[in-house]
Amino acid sequence: MPVDPAGEITDSTAPASGRPAAPTSAAPTSAPPKSAPPKSAKVMAAFKRYKIAAFIVGWGLLLLCAAMVAKYLFDLPQFVVIWGPIHGALFVGYVILAFDLAYKDRWSPLGTLWVLVAGTIPFVSFVAEKQVQRKILAGGRM
Repeated sequence: MPVDPAGEITDSTAPASGRPAAPTSAAPTSAPPKSAPPKSAKVMAAFKRYKIAAFIVGWGLLLLCAAMVAKYLFDLPQFVVIWGPIHGALFVGYVILAFDLAYKDRWSPLGTLWVLVAGTIPFVSFVAEKQVQRKILAGGRM
């Protein structure tokens, strides 16, 4: 390594004019990909709450569908009368927790709408929850 008169180590690729040399195209310039920055503790806490709510509401919606089948095929309306309001309250909690996560993680309006609508369709809430989990853990946003 060359040393200048002041005792500093100098770059051997620098021209004699003292200015740094322009980068050449022969040297690889691509750096290894950086991992996504970790999410804040508030986002992760909101995500855990959302994940639990999505699981409960997903199964609650399947139970409500079963209760509706019992009502219309077997003339047993008491299951819908009991489970319908419970599921409604659970769904309100799901919406609040989904909005909380969307606000804290700065989701797009379309991503937020997708997650909210997915909570109303049987089995799709599980798909949306997995998609949210992948995006959150990868450092992305909905």
